[in-house]
Amino acid sequence: MRFIHTSDWQLGKPFGRLPDEARAALQEARLDAIDSLAAAARREGARAVLVAGDVFDNSEPGDRVYRQALTRMKAAADVRWVLLPGNHDPARADGLWSRLAVEAPGNVVTCLEPQPVELTEGVWLLPAPLQYKRTLEDPTDWFDRAETPPGALRVGLAHGSITDFGGRDAATNLLPPDRAKRSGLAYLALGDWHGRLTVDPFTHYSGTPEPDDFGRKATGVALSVELRGAGDAPKVEELAIGRYGWATGDWTLTAGEELEGLLAGLAPEVERRNLVARLKLSGRLSLADRVAVRDRLENGLAHEVRWLDLDVGDLSSRPTESDLSDIDVNGVLREATERLQAMVAEGGIEGRRAAAALERLYIEHQRAQRGGA
Repeated sequence: MRFIHTSDWQLGKPFGRLPDEARAALQEARLDAIDSLAAAARREGARAVLVAGDVFDNSEPGDRVYRQALTRMKAAADVRWVLLPGNHDPARADGLWSRLAVEAPGNVVTCLEPQPVELTEGVWLLPAPLQYKRTLEDPTDWFDRAETPPGALRVGLAHGSITDFGGRDAATNLLPPDRAKRSGLAYLALGDWHGRLTVDPFTHYSGTPEPDDFGRKATGVALSVELRGAGDAPKVEELAIGRYGWATGDWTLTAGEELEGLLAGLAPEVERRNLVARLKLSGRLSLADRVAVRDRLENGLAHEVRWLDLDVGDLSSRPTESDLSDIDVNGVLREATERLQAMVAEGGIEGRRAAAALERLYIEHQRAQRGGA
């Protein structure tokens, strides 16, 4: 049997820090991932798509997100969708999943109880639905005792972490990393980590099909899984699903002309329109170079990508004689610019304010020059 393993759709994720246009595009891309997964299942000849938890970002995703999800899965009638409650959307009584169980189309299976589900002849699914956002118990513990027909291939579906990171939610939803071996599983499909991870040949995290944050490796994929038989490791292949790429740059500049080379190396595999970027710039440039760098990023790159998170707070300027001459070729503002330059050299809060004032003076002068040309 071949199936698609995916997780952490988190439909309805708010992306609260982003502007409205970018937020709406990223939210819609998460819904579009359902269509991409259906297409991938057809290409791979997969009979089912297993979603290992966090189908929705919360237990009240809103009617549009809810209806869009069901409508898109229903439209892919040749695909069997198997959904598992996760920590973001646990199966509370009389909540979201109760509604799903009643309204889901026939090709959508909601796993609300820890009991075996027959995927196809000879292959049984062991789901571990979460009833609460956090639990101190191992939700996969029952796999050891699950009864399936002799010779059946057993596939686990769970949502949780195999590592206690020692944070606020330490030891909650914790799964044993050797669960597949303990419970005789042909494959264990896991969700919760948004990055792609192979725990062992039988145990995998798929990661989210649409990237949703900076600093995660190998996201935007789903896994094509082919079961090969009892005791044999499955064949697992990554399938590109995501539309948007998230990239970061922490760059120290010594000259303005360095910027273009750095930009050329910023996620070259991702189309600019599909890029979400976070850049932090530091270093010291001439005033002209700093203004040119900011202009290239704020009035250039920011309009080329889906969204740019830019931090130039540590990119300072050291005005040159050429800079000062450009501000005041006739000497009328010379005394003011020299005073601001002296304050910049002193540093501190006043120095930063003086640097901002000097930069604004430079920009306004350049603007006036262009207007009078």
